[in-house]
Amino acid sequence: MTTLIVLATSVSMPALAAAQDVAAPVSSAAGAGQSEPGIRVDDDDPVEVIGNEIVVTAPAFRGIVDVPQQPIMTFEEEDIAAYGASSIAELIEAISPQTGSGRGRGSGRPVMLVNGQRITSWREMRSIPPEAIARMEILPEEVALRFGYSADLRVINLILKDNFAAVTGAGEYNRPTRGGYDNYELEGGIFKIAGPRRYNFSTKLTETSMLTEDERDIRREDDEYPTVAGDPDPTRYRSLASRSSELEMTATMTQGVGEGGLDGQVTVNGGYTRSVTHSLSGLDTFTLTDQGGNSEIRTYDDPLASRVQTDTFEASLGYNTQFGDWQFSATGDGSYTETNTRNDRSRGADIYGDLQDAAAAGEFDIAGALPVLPSAGIDQARNRVFAGTSMATLAGTPFRMPGGDASLTIKAGYDYSRTMSEDTRSTVGDVTLSRGDVSGGLNLALPLTSRDEDFLGAIGDLSLNLSGGLNELSDFGTLANWTAGLTWSPTDTLSFQGSYIVEEAAPTLAQLGAPQIVSYNVSVYDFVNQTTALVDVTSGGNPNLRKETRHDIKLSANWQLPILDRSNLLVEFFKNRSSDVTQSFPMLTPAIEAAFPDRVERDAYGNLVALDQRAVTYDRIASSSIRWGFNVGGRIGPDPRAAREAAASSGSARAPGTPAAQENGAARSGGASGGPSGGFDPARMEKMRAALCAPVQPGQQPDLSSLPAPMLERLKGEDGQIDPAKLERAKQRFCAADGAAPGSAGPGGPPPGFDPARFAKLRETLCTEGREIDPATLPERMRERLVGADGKVDPVRLAQAKERICAAPASGGQAASGEAGQEKASGNRQRSGGGMPFGRGGPPGGRWNLSLYHTWRFTDEVRIAPGSEVLDQLSGDAIASGGVPRHAIEAEGGFFYDGYGLRMKADWEAPSRVNGTGLPGSSDLRFGSTFKIDLRFFADLGRNESLVRKVPFLEGARLSLTVDNVLDQRQKVTDDAGEIPIAYQRAYREPQGRVIGLDFRKLF
Repeated sequence: MTTLIVLATSVSMPALAAAQDVAAPVSSAAGAGQSEPGIRVDDDDPVEVIGNEIVVTAPAFRGIVDVPQQPIMTFEEEDIAAYGASSIAELIEAISPQTGSGRGRGSGRPVMLVNGQRITSWREMRSIPPEAIARMEILPEEVALRFGYSADLRVINLILKDNFAAVTGAGEYNRPTRGGYDNYELEGGIFKIAGPRRYNFSTKLTETSMLTEDERDIRREDDEYPTVAGDPDPTRYRSLASRSSELEMTATMTQGVGEGGLDGQVTVNGGYTRSVTHSLSGLDTFTLTDQGGNSEIRTYDDPLASRVQTDTFEASLGYNTQFGDWQFSATGDGSYTETNTRNDRSRGADIYGDLQDAAAAGEFDIAGALPVLPSAGIDQARNRVFAGTSMATLAGTPFRMPGGDASLTIKAGYDYSRTMSEDTRSTVGDVTLSRGDVSGGLNLALPLTSRDEDFLGAIGDLSLNLSGGLNELSDFGTLANWTAGLTWSPTDTLSFQGSYIVEEAAPTLAQLGAPQIVSYNVSVYDFVNQTTALVDVTSGGNPNLRKETRHDIKLSANWQLPILDRSNLLVEFFKNRSSDVTQSFPMLTPAIEAAFPDRVERDAYGNLVALDQRAVTYDRIASSSIRWGFNVGGRIGPDPRAAREAAASSGSARAPGTPAAQENGAARSGGASGGPSGGFDPARMEKMRAALCAPVQPGQQPDLSSLPAPMLERLKGEDGQIDPAKLERAKQRFCAADGAAPGSAGPGGPPPGFDPARFAKLRETLCTEGREIDPATLPERMRERLVGADGKVDPVRLAQAKERICAAPASGGQAASGEAGQEKASGNRQRSGGGMPFGRGGPPGGRWNLSLYHTWRFTDEVRIAPGSEVLDQLSGDAIASGGVPRHAIEAEGGFFYDGYGLRMKADWEAPSRVNGTGLPGSSDLRFGSTFKIDLRFFADLGRNESLVRKVPFLEGARLSLTVDNVLDQRQKVTDDAGEIPIAYQRAYREPQGRVIGLDFRKLF
């Protein structure tokens, strides 16, 4: 229900109140029919107004997702500004502890919505300036079902401002404190929102130099180093991090359809990305023996290089519209990616054999200059991928229950992918793989009880969610999925959820049919011999993989804490069980080698020489865990909202009441009512106005058959017929001129009935220097406020009234209607009044927040084959490189005050271990704990007016200093003797170490 906030005095509200003394009284329906920027209007309850009270309706934001699940977090404009992020991609990365899912199934970014609607692709949003966001919500995984997605990932809903424009430019430079390489980024873009239209153009260039093993003091096995002085060190020619260059260009246009965008919207997006990487794989190393039996290890000065170039072309199209009470959304996304790879071949036994024969014959000194060796040639690979995804959803309320409106989402889609591979290393020639995926499904949300509808309200709000779907894969067959869940909210601030998810999954195309390729000289740790071996590794597809079946349980509780202005406690329990699980080939532990003996090749001496790392199928994987955490935050300095409310309470205004949950910025959803978008629809509002406001003969009623069923119900009386009194109140609200409610102010202008002449006279009375104020000349309401108990004007009250009224424009515009400042035409910055030291960017003060989440894994077990031993990963029977830690902590927080901010992000993982065979010569590995902290200091230089006056270019500028991995943490891996195996040196685990960066960004 629409929140009603009554403000009698706020910044310049006394001026407005005085002006209203000469205006018509405010209608009891103030604001109900108006579509304010960024809000939803759907209330039809009358508002009682006494005398000349000023009643301002403050509905919920347009685009809020109306679901029974409470948001995990809600961010207002000032909260978002406190992160100092340059793009939405950077903002989402900063809040990853809140957006991460503990279910353990989805590994991608969260599901993204804009104004409560699906988007065409991530490209559409990633480069948008965060300043364009009016509000952001993070919602639990179950909400994704209502938009046609699986419940693997959390949902982020971005509510954009109605008007915004910015040209951005940014530069970034990063370098590790240990040296070795450099990274820089250059980015620019244009973004604009103008009502139903928005467009975005962006370009980004990223360059990173190479980091080699020599620059991190990597040590190799002794037989890999040359024994002849002057031969090159192979570690100088083996890269830890590739040299890379990437160029991204993106363009997006969203256009409203019909007059004012009332008939829907169309989005078109296109992008191009080119990335080029260069890496080195070391030197050819061989042993030569002369006639006398003397041997030398030699390295040949011709690095084995690899170059990979990838070009990606992408395009997407989206359409959203309203069919009556149903929201229709269709999106399509297509891409073409071409990857060309060139790898130098290692000189094989033929060339080495000829060289050894010449050395044995005494043709050259094995410790002298080597003869010129012929090249072994180059392997070339070309991979082309066509991919297309499409989905259409229809969402609405098919029927009404005693507890509210049921919500139904129907989805249908088709995905297609085609891969064509050519590789000189492949023995099967060119390979073409293709897959088509036809999908369909539905999601039904049923409100079982409701406090708002007064149906079993003592229980609270209880809703049932049911979902099911099918996928038909052209190369694999049919996959099914279904979900059942309950959401219970006994109060506005406490909610519980339970979900049971069953789904089937197919291996990827690449896992099934990618060409087999052999890579040489790959470092693999051999648990049996406790050495790091350079082996030949086979990769590619495995056609024998099977269909996976998953059974997951999730239980959660979300409590909005009764402290601070936004804080909550979240607890989630997960229990997952999967059978016939497709996995990449795991770390080669003794247990894995015993389970897949045909994948491992050893020579006569037991040395590891080859490994087949194609994907495998496990019989069963089961795990259980709990993820709990809290989000707390508050304001630093004065709260402008509290000041306004205090001013309002001291005046003549009367507050009809505001639900506590909405005062905290999060409106409670009434059961399962509303569609997935939950936002204000101009087309729907216009149709309701047309029905209610159509001219009729006296004594007759308009045709109301086109009104939504819930509204018709509210217009009926106890006899089930239309109540004339309720109908008249609704007509008063909906039929005001231009769709605005009586007494409501248009954006940036004075309220209807405002008398400029009277306001100008009031300004002259109060603002003329040296003029004595005669109380009798003041409007009655203002005189009551200014005159003290002695019948004289109170100097303090008079000074406050002068400050507000004399600063207001003579037209009685934004300042007279309660706005603290005037938003610039670009929409990206505001000017606050009063000559504050940081006047640009909003009022003084700031925000702080801290989010902390702890994951505790209870069980994590793997059974490789039926009847085989169950591997306990938490006890060391790990199949993943690095083991599985039992505990992990994620945290992010910081503060922002008057233009200066500090952000912190931290991750900690407990130590873990991987068991050896237990036989002589084998050893367990212990993986130490890790604690990584990233810091970012930033200053919004444009808020410092004195600095901007000296250097105007700094208006809209931000300077940031970043320190990633502040503690220079690199995981330590040791064996039973406390030694670090070569394959697990710290630089392998974390090549960069601590990285310091400098960022500069400017909004024009």
